[in-house]
Amino acid sequence: MASFFRRPPNNSWADHLLLKMANIVGALFVMGANGYTVISPLDVYYSGKETYFTPAPWAYFLWPVIHLLVLGTCTYQFSGRGKELIIDIIGWNLPLLDFLNAMYIYSWTNQEYKYAFVFIVFTCSVASKIYRLVKLSTVRNICDELFLHLPFSLYHGWTTCLIFTTAFAAFGVDAEIEPVRIWTKVFVFLSLFTLQTIASVYAHASVEGDLPACLAVSWFIWAVFVNQTPEKSPFVHWCALGAAILSLCWLMRSAIGLELKIRNRNTNNVRFGFSGNDNEGSRLLGGH
Repeated sequence: MASFFRRPPNNSWADHLLLKMANIVGALFVMGANGYTVISPLDVYYSGKETYFTPAPWAYFLWPVIHLLVLGTCTYQFSGRGKELIIDIIGWNLPLLDFLNAMYIYSWTNQEYKYAFVFIVFTCSVASKIYRLVKLSTVRNICDELFLHLPFSLYHGWTTCLIFTTAFAAFGVDAEIEPVRIWTKVFVFLSLFTLQTIASVYAHASVEGDLPACLAVSWFIWAVFVNQTPEKSPFVHWCALGAAILSLCWLMRSAIGLELKIRNRNTNNVRFGFSGNDNEGSRLLGGH
């Protein structure tokens, strides 16, 4: 593991120090902002606008996992390999992502859902750009997987889901005072169908698929199913259940592909006498 963090002779920890500090400050700020929304007396995720696409509040506990992984990314940037990927390739996109995410959290906390929708769309756009940059890079070690591919796969999948729930909060009806109507049912069905399509794309993005992104989508859909009880709308409830079960298929497809990838890699390593670290370019958690 120590060799993964070894810096080349011409790489100093002080290189691009402003960008490195921006990454750290941004990650800590967004982590603190999200933490405050969970522990604050406002109960943001419990007392916000209730729609027919609102997930159960526990769905948002995926945020701490993502933030902790991004803190690992900020640590990894001080290594030679991390500097090559995070500083030279991702660059200022990561502080921009933190800023847009913070604005989304602020707007959501103040129940300004239309502004929150705008910010989550831009957040997802920047996350998509980072996601593509990371997936185009060659995996050389386990740190690339843990601190680059894993967090930004989760980030991309999760923010994609948040676009839908924020859109319903911004433009949909209040489920606590208005009954579900035909157009709401149509948009719920189309949203679930779109998320299934996105999960399918994740699962077939490569031989091994993209397991973390599929997990984020499945996690969100199951949370929608749990929160949308039959008393609110039987149609939404059973559609969400069907979508949640189907999302497990894409999750299993990625898990099986990952297992086959690892097995084939280990077989080739034994056959040709290579160690695990010599197999550059293998993606364990998903890629293109």
